[in-house]
Amino acid sequence: MNHIRALDTPLCMEGARIRRAICSAPYGDVPYPHWLPQNILPPAMCNALIDLPFDAPVVDDTNGKRETHNGSRIFVSETNRARYPVCDRLAETFQDEAMVALLQDVCGRTLAGSFLRIEYCLDTDGFWLEPHTDIGAKLFTMLIYLSDHPDAEDWGTDILDADRNLVCRASGAFNTGLIFLPAANTWHGFAPRKIRGLRRSLIINYVVPEWRARHELAYPTQPVEA
Repeated sequence: MNHIRALDTPLCMEGARIRRAICSAPYGDVPYPHWLPQNILPPAMCNALIDLPFDAPVVDDTNGKRETHNGSRIFVSETNRARYPVCDRLAETFQDEAMVALLQDVCGRTLAGSFLRIEYCLDTDGFWLEPHTDIGAKLFTMLIYLSDHPDAEDWGTDILDADRNLVCRASGAFNTGLIFLPAANTWHGFAPRKIRGLRRSLIINYVVPEWRARHELAYPTQPVEA
């Protein structure tokens, strides 16, 4: 398949495309600093991620939290990196020293010494997330939306103010994203809305060395450098 062959292209070429998307991302500072990158991943990588043989977990009410059903969550872990070439390539791209250095320069936060964590999310109708901040062990959060459904543009993350009021909604359109630096004021969530189809996304975090769930990390013994 074409997208499998394309994954044989040099890592630096894929990383360069992602870095350009981040550098050119529209920036907003209300209610907190955030970036809205577009056309982030190379088409070949998008196709390969969509083709991964994961099924959407069958869950009841999440109670507004992903951790309600921790056992059904999917991560770009050591196991999945070994099993699926695109998972390995995605992890390599965000583990790469040049990528980490760029993110530090753009966002102004030290990431060297942290650990890469990537979640592959498959959400169906009934999914929602209560307002939360990601504060604590997460140093950096990037979401990449990979749904090509006609309604997907409305499936982006809600950006909220300190009173939990909606300020804006990131576009959930295919291959767009949202970046922010977790802090006490970075309220966000996903208000209940109809999901006709499958809401597919990536959540990319760099987390502190003390992160306990080591099985979630792409490289559990290898911190990133910059």
